[in-house]
Amino acid sequence: MRRKIPSIEALQAFEAAARHQSFTRAAEELALTQSAVCKQIATLEEMLGIALFNRIKRRVSLSEAGQVYAREVREHLDRLERSTLSIMAHQGSGGVIELAAIPTFATRWLIPRLPGFYAEHPNITINITTRSDTFIFADTVFDASIHFGTGVWPGAHADHLFGEEMIPVCSPQLLARHPCSQPPDLVKLKLLHLSARHDAWHKWFAAAGASDLNAMVGPRYELFSMLVEAARAQMGVALVPRFLVQEEIRSGSLVTPFDIPMQSEMGYFLVYPESKREAKVLQAFVGWLLEQAEQYRLQLQP
Repeated sequence: MRRKIPSIEALQAFEAAARHQSFTRAAEELALTQSAVCKQIATLEEMLGIALFNRIKRRVSLSEAGQVYAREVREHLDRLERSTLSIMAHQGSGGVIELAAIPTFATRWLIPRLPGFYAEHPNITINITTRSDTFIFADTVFDASIHFGTGVWPGAHADHLFGEEMIPVCSPQLLARHPCSQPPDLVKLKLLHLSARHDAWHKWFAAAGASDLNAMVGPRYELFSMLVEAARAQMGVALVPRFLVQEEIRSGSLVTPFDIPMQSEMGYFLVYPESKREAKVLQAFVGWLLEQAEQYRLQLQP
């Protein structure tokens, strides 16, 4: 017996209503009548045997089961849309790679190098979505992820790209106003922190031989890119990965008051499911990215 599954129209109506928390706004988005949306959702609830919405007078809100189902439906509809756009765009040739990547790594290191990849592989498209957390590939649309950590990722193969070398940077104008002759003097410039690494400055000062300082004071930012811009705006001194500020140091918009690098115990990895190790489209990207990472590592050698 063929299993009964919801129609795509019913799922679209439910997803829109769940997102807007309104049948009326869902109907407007889908160019349907409100009664049509209500009927689609009622049919879906009847088939599932569970209420997806709480209905109180003229207002609706997702039930607990509806909240879980809405997330799953949204992911599947998004995957279907991406697959449809991919086959329309490539007409059977080339392919698309769905890549999850750390935000600042993607914008400051990967994207500037991508023109070289497209020159070699014009029929492959790379879609990049920012993700910082570990996830199960089977539950997402992603083919691979660029991850910062230890390289341990359940059910996935990990290729090491390079380690992380943290250095202090600040505006040359700020340093001119507040000269620093030794590492502890940096406290005078105001320390800028990354929220996720609250003890980074403490570790750097310890590596620089000044472990008895209070290195916790100063504003905190969510992304390294925010730290870089705050340093450029003369708001203080930031501790960031060297690869993120190579262009600023080269142009002189940022300087390194003390070139004392702090090596992280973790690094950057390209991870992808074991089942994708033979996928030609993905492996073309893997090979290219590993070459780029090797070139970068060679640049850092004295």
